[in-house]
Amino acid sequence: MNADGQKRRVLVIEDEALVTMLIEDMIHDSGAEMVGAASTLTDALALARDAQADVALLDLNLKGVLAYPVADVLRERGMPIVFTSGYGSAGLIERFQDCPILDKPFDQPSLKHAIETVLRLRGHSLGLVA
Repeated sequence: MNADGQKRRVLVIEDEALVTMLIEDMIHDSGAEMVGAASTLTDALALARDAQADVALLDLNLKGVLAYPVADVLRERGMPIVFTSGYGSAGLIERFQDCPILDKPFDQPSLKHAIETVLRLRGHSLGLVA
C-alpha cells in the first residue's frame, strides 16, 4: 500500500499466460494489485497509453518482438518500469540501463524488491507487505 492506504497498482506485460498468473499471485500476495495485463505488442501499447498504474512490469521479449516501444510510451508517461527477461540485463539497450531487470524465473521476494527499488528511486513509497 502507498502512504494513502491504497494498494499499489502494477501493470503487467508478459507473453506467457501461466507466467502472468504466477506474477498476479505474487503481486496480490505482496499487498498490491494487478491493473491490467497484455501479451502482445499491440495490446501492450494500448495499455501503456491508458492504464493507471504506479509501476509496470515489462517482459523484454513479447513473442519474439522486443518491447522497447512499450517502454518508450511508459517512460513518456513517467511510469517506472521493471523489465523481466530470460536473457539477463545484457539484453537492455543503453537508454533503459537505469531500469531494474528481473531474470526469469524470479520469486516473490525478488519481484517485491525490484518494485520497491524502482518506486523508491522515483520518489514513491510502496509499503508492500512481506
